[in-house]
Amino acid sequence: MTTRRGILGVPWARWMLCVALMSWAHAWAQAPAPSTDLRARFEAARAQSVRNPFDRPVYLQSTEASDQLQGDVFALIDQPYATVRQALSRPGSWCGILILHLNVKYCRASSTGGRELLDTGVGRKFDQPLNDVYWVRFEHRVVRATDEQLQVTLQAPSGPLGTRDYRILVEAAPAGERQSVLHMTYAYGFGFAARIAMQAYLATVGSDKVGFSTVGPRGTGRPAYIGGLRGVLERNTMRYYLAIEAHLAASGLPAAQQMPKSLRDWFDATERYPEQLHEIERDAYLEMKQHELQRQETTAPPAPK
Repeated sequence: MTTRRGILGVPWARWMLCVALMSWAHAWAQAPAPSTDLRARFEAARAQSVRNPFDRPVYLQSTEASDQLQGDVFALIDQPYATVRQALSRPGSWCGILILHLNVKYCRASSTGGRELLDTGVGRKFDQPLNDVYWVRFEHRVVRATDEQLQVTLQAPSGPLGTRDYRILVEAAPAGERQSVLHMTYAYGFGFAARIAMQAYLATVGSDKVGFSTVGPRGTGRPAYIGGLRGVLERNTMRYYLAIEAHLAASGLPAAQQMPKSLRDWFDATERYPEQLHEIERDAYLEMKQHELQRQETTAPPAPK
């Protein structure tokens, strides 16, 4: 039942926040693969790409099942493998990546009992107090970090309103002296309540939003892009991939310059695809993120429940 309060008596703001969280973070665990296999999978993704909307060696794939969505990005990036391995192996680097996304309001890394943890607050695409966000505690784990392959996972077992298995998986391997092959898998599981929340979002404010995969030509001859749940997944898969790119590009600068460059680069990268990724103006984004970064330096996360 839909009312002015929302769906099934839950206010719209909570449904929208659930959508933001579902849109945010997660990848299904996979067994480590040899670096030669990673390079072969990149070449397979390149061969399967009928139309590449990114005009560079970045290839996006997505799948939808009854209770999970999964997105994969395969890319050849202009970063030496040593740089990629050093940056993505550090839990603190991941807070620098995650906070670039509009929906991430807070991230702080900590270590306890031999576990590397990321306390992360997720909300909506505007500035909001921390008591209005959802909190997710990720465990950061380096599965493999050799001269030939990196594999890193972030995972949290559950989220609000039926969401579950929050994970991010990133693999990387060298591709010559100055480049690396990178693979990011991003997915989430969900139950009935979360599906209803997503359907409500797609029927209202998300009804005109699209992803990157094409589903046929428009009447004008321009491509028609996929919508629905896969559209949501593809938009956020790319937002997180672009965050990794922006973080890596700034990693060689003095520490004080890294985050300002990452923020500018991430926003500019998303604006290359305005039909899919534009949400707010540049000045509003930078102002919001400066406030969030200052707040996470001075405010401790809530105690885990």
